[in-house]
Amino acid sequence: MVNNRELHKKDEFYKKAKLEGYRARSAFKLLDIQKRFNIFKRAFYILDIGSAPGSWLQVAKKYAEENIEKYKDQFYHRDHFKIMGVDLKNVTPIDDINIIKSDITTPEFQKKIDIFFLNKIDLILSDASVNKTGNKFTDQIRQLNLCYKILEIIQKNLKNKGNTVIKVFQGSDFNKFTRDMNILFRNLKSFKPKSSKKQSNEIFLIGLQKI
Repeated sequence: MVNNRELHKKDEFYKKAKLEGYRARSAFKLLDIQKRFNIFKRAFYILDIGSAPGSWLQVAKKYAEENIEKYKDQFYHRDHFKIMGVDLKNVTPIDDINIIKSDITTPEFQKKIDIFFLNKIDLILSDASVNKTGNKFTDQIRQLNLCYKILEIIQKNLKNKGNTVIKVFQGSDFNKFTRDMNILFRNLKSFKPKSSKKQSNEIFLIGLQKI
């Protein structure tokens, strides 16, 4: 009998992540989103919520470095990037990235954002997820509560015309959350990357150009 660990190691995206040096297969979710929506365009200041194990931070750093060379024009440009990753778990350090262990709902976390970014965040990412109980209804409600907390951070800290990506679980209140998020952006898209597992009820909401 094949266990889940053995199935994971046979997974196409697990193998690809190992081959390309990413910490987890989840990197390809963000790469798929970027390919479809170009969320990293002119993104120099980036916040990643729920960073463990760090694969999205690796992707963010790749595009931030490229942007410094790519966007040397009279429009919005920077000669440096700032990336912060936050999680309740420990995340192995990555060069040139500020990784903190913190609860995102605390005033202390907001202070850290203020000091680090100076109210200039171009892109906020969230692959954050609650610990699943196995009950899809309960997990969806708990994930939705987390998403609303993240949406408050987005509303307060993402700059005008900034982009965001947030993971949501599909369920009874998904449409309400979509409507609430849609108010903040000129364009809102829902997307399930190829690398998301077929049995997963996760879906990503991509907010483009914050109002």
